[in-house]
Amino acid sequence: MSLFNFFKKQLSTVISWNPQQTDMLLWKYPAKTDEIKNASKLIVGPGQGCILVYEGKITDVLDQEGTYTIKTDNLPFITTLLKVMQLMESEHKVALFFYRKAEVVNQSWGTSSPVKYVDPIYKIPVKMSAFGNFSYQMINPHKVFADLVGSTNEFTTESFRDIVQSRIPSLLISYLANQKMSYTEIDTQLTSIMTEMRTQLISEFEKLGVRITDFRVEGNSFDADTEERIGRVADVTIDAMAAAEGGLSYEQLEKLRALRDAARNESGVAGAGAALGAGLSMANVFNKSIDEVTTPSRNADPIAQLQKLKLLLDESIITQQEFDQKKKEYLENL
Repeated sequence: MSLFNFFKKQLSTVISWNPQQTDMLLWKYPAKTDEIKNASKLIVGPGQGCILVYEGKITDVLDQEGTYTIKTDNLPFITTLLKVMQLMESEHKVALFFYRKAEVVNQSWGTSSPVKYVDPIYKIPVKMSAFGNFSYQMINPHKVFADLVGSTNEFTTESFRDIVQSRIPSLLISYLANQKMSYTEIDTQLTSIMTEMRTQLISEFEKLGVRITDFRVEGNSFDADTEERIGRVADVTIDAMAAAEGGLSYEQLEKLRALRDAARNESGVAGAGAALGAGLSMANVFNKSIDEVTTPSRNADPIAQLQKLKLLLDESIITQQEFDQKKKEYLENL
């Protein structure tokens, strides 16, 4: 060590966090061997605070901007001269951790993997991703340092975002399950979902010394498998509505469709007729089923019966000729 460097190490210094990195929440001042000399000047700038760790313990948290004089047992010259046998290192360690006091805004979040749950209405597995943004502010740096930072020399906004994102999936699953919310309701209920998740996150992170000042859910999406399942459900729902409007149940409509297809390709379903236990050809079974559906009761509503016939025509279960014939027979019997 040159004589100049030796004397330079012994003199009091000016300590500050300048420039302050925008992506840094907490930053340790890089003092060699953590020997902050007595009477050094500590400058805490606007939007900053400083945590003093002396001999392994947090001794003070400076949350007001200004200039402070540090008093330690590391006196100039004497300390190092007396510590030659310890490689010029003092046991009186002082670490300074600057922290960001200003609010951190518009931090994006997104589920790292899709949230999985079973739709309570349609009973199908759903995988959903969600995204949004949040803002926060450190309100108890002592707890943040002790519970989140530990022995690391810096703590970034990215590190905190990872912690927030790790909490979101369980909160989202819990809310959807408690509310018995179907995937069809999610888009219209984003505000209520957002409000509940914000409340839960505020409560959880205040215990860690951080206030969540804003939390937003901006949108959601489903994976390809879920989209396919949703499409099938939508098709069934539309068919069920169409069947109901035509005076049939969805099961009746599906049966007629299956019999129609089997009758058109009777050679490809050789055992089907025998399986019905009737000894009839598929065409005869199909025609019999059509007659059962289209033969009106004595007090049948004519409008409803015509709707039923029109549904069968639209589904290509009966032909136009059959429709006209059934319609004529029905009207003649009125």
